Amino acid sequence: MAMEIVPDGLIFHVRLTPRAAHDRVDGVETRDDGRQVINARVRAVPEDGKANKAVLKLFAKCLSHPVGRLSLRGGQKSRIKKIFIEGDGGDLAARLKCYLKNI
Repeated sequence: MAMEIVPDGLIFHVRLTPRAAHDRVDGVETRDDGRQVINARVRAVPEDGKANKAVLKLFAKCLSHPVGRLSLRGGQKSRIKKIFIEGDGGDLAARLKCYLKNI
């Protein structure tokens, strides 16, 4: 899966579907351009940043990491989001891989 460990954390891409029945992570998908993204769904609507906040909260919960340490680094108005998690990038990458393996 495409993740980038940076000095102060981890960056990864998510394809977000708002207005879903449940908040959940569906797994990894390889896009037509070869880029891998994590598919996620949230119940929130894509208005006033509600879906963006919901996806950050979802990944914070999945990784047992404070939501205040997650932010969007791109894709605020797109389905493909670039998410940054502040912390030990290696540890966060291992936790994310483990979570994705077990869904």
